[in-house]
Amino acid sequence: MPGTGGCTHSLICSSPDLKGGEQVKEAKVKRMNLNVDLDLHNAFKAATAAQGENMTDVLLRFIEDYVSKKGVTPKKGRR
Repeated sequence: MPGTGGCTHSLICSSPDLKGGEQVKEAKVKRMNLNVDLDLHNAFKAATAAQGENMTDVLLRFIEDYVSKKGVTPKKGRR
């Protein structure tokens, strides 16, 4: 995908235009798996595609919004 550094979701992997061979650090990520009814999955996929979006970006926005509304801020790791 142009502008996303080959990533499938822009919220985690988007990178600014690079000049002079600058390197971009990608955010550390943790994979989440969930079981979803097949009909709900298909409807969600169709709805996001109809809006020109992908499921991952929509879910990430939802999670960020949910965490923000609950007043929780993401913490940096101890490392």
